[in-house]
Formats: sequence, structure tokens, C-alpha cells
Amino acid sequence: MANSDLTDFYRIQLSNDEFNKLSSFIYKESGIRLPPVKKVMLQCRLQKRLRELNLRSFKEYCDYLFSKDGVDSEIIHMLDVVSTNKTDFFREPTHFDFLNATVLPEFYQSSRGKQFKVWSAGCSSGEEPYTLSIVLSEFAEKNPGFDFSIWATDISTRILQAAANAVYKMDRVEVVPLSLKKKYMLKSKDQVNPTVKMGPNIRNKVRFGRLNFMDDHYSISETFDVVFCRNVLIYFDRETQERVINKLCTKLKPGGYLILGHSESILNMKLPLKQIKPTIYIRI
Repeated sequence: MANSDLTDFYRIQLSNDEFNKLSSFIYKESGIRLPPVKKVMLQCRLQKRLRELNLRSFKEYCDYLFSKDGVDSEIIHMLDVVSTNKTDFFREPTHFDFLNATVLPEFYQSSRGKQFKVWSAGCSSGEEPYTLSIVLSEFAEKNPGFDFSIWATDISTRILQAAANAVYKMDRVEVVPLSLKKKYMLKSKDQVNPTVKMGPNIRNKVRFGRLNFMDDHYSISETFDVVFCRNVLIYFDRETQERVINKLCTKLKPGGYLILGHSESILNMKLPLKQIKPTIYIRI
């Protein structure tokens, strides 16, 4: 694309009608609500898709998205660029402290011989499920016979691929204790842009899959001892939050734990849950 064409490309504007049409579609398909103040953000994030598709206007993009050929293939790409993915290793550490102090000893005593199953719902680029894998591996080392598996899902295929690759810049793992980095991470030989890769013993315990919280039913056959769904609900309105959590609870064993982010509240919702600590709930 010539410089003049590129300049013209970045002048492409998203009209209010087009924004309303796209934001309504995004809400219907993903539960993510985009108020009018997010118009510029949506415009900027979708411009790359217009260029990849060789489209010259957002009208052309809408026509393609809502066409018979476009809707099934494009919706995943669109939600990839719209969804926000922010996470860290050992984020909100009190949750992992609760696992170590309460959940894991409780499970080990009452369910010896069974596999401990965790779902990282909204796993983003993988920091949460790999943190869980490290924490559970440490527990397994001290408790013979303990075994676990982690199911990690997200709506974004792009971010799931990054999570499965399990490669992170050094600044992303600064929060991880040095002893754990040495034990569970492989350092690259690149001196200019150093990275680490999760070791195979950590990666092999995590399975990744795409899941949309707006699906009527979650196509997961198993139930879990713990479900982490942290800092995802904040993008949904109250009604959608309640629907999503009720569906999550269908995949949570009675007596299992749901763990939300510290900025999220489910007060006064009709849910089969009892709060036992801030942001920590047990399935009743």
C-alpha cells in the first residue's frame, strides 16, 4: 500500500450508525458492552482488519460482516481485536494463598485418588493457568498421589495461541519468585530480547480451548473443583453477569469454589453460591 493510500486508510471514520450496528452485534455475540465513548477505540482496533480485508470503508466492513460468507468467519477475528486481555502471573495472590491454605488440603484429605480439576475461564494469554499449574505442582511435590488438570478458555483465538506458545518477556515474570522461575521456566539464549518459556511439566497440565460466555450451553463434559473467572464480568452488564455465573455454576461441583476478581460483585444475584470470603464463593 502506497504512503498516500495508507494516509487515506487512516482517515477512514466509523459513523455513529455503523458504531451502533457493530456495538449491538458485539454485545449480542460476546456480552461485551461498548458505550459511545468507546467509538474511537473500536474504530482504531478494526482499522487493521479493514486493511487485511482490503476494504475501504466501515460500510464495506459491515456489509461483509453481515453477509452469508462473512459472519461465520469474521466474527472470531472481530472479537479477537475487541476483547481486552490484561493479566499477570500471581495476580491477586490472596486467591492462591486460599488454595494452598484451605482448598488443596481439604481436597487431599477428602478425595484422595481423585484428580483435582480447575477451570481458568477467561484465561487471556495464559498467566493465570500457568500460575495455577505452578501452585498445584508445588503442592503435588509435597503430597504424594495428588494429581491435577487445568482447563483454560478464552473467546480470543489469537490470545489462546499466545497462551499455548507459553513464551513471555522477562518483565512479565518479574513477580515470580526466583526459585520458581529456575524450577519451572526455561530461559532463552537471546541476550537482546530475553524471554522465558514455561517448562513442559507446567505446560502439559494445561489444556486450552475457545469458549464464548454467551453460548446457551458450555460444551464442557466435566465438572470442576474450582473455577477461576476473574476480571471478566466487569465487561458485562448486571443481567449478563448473572446469566454467565449461573452457567459457570453448572460446571462447578457441589462444594466447589468460584473465585472472582476483586473488583467484581454478585451481591443480590440469584445464584447457587454462598460467599465465604471476599470474591470467593462455594457451590451449594
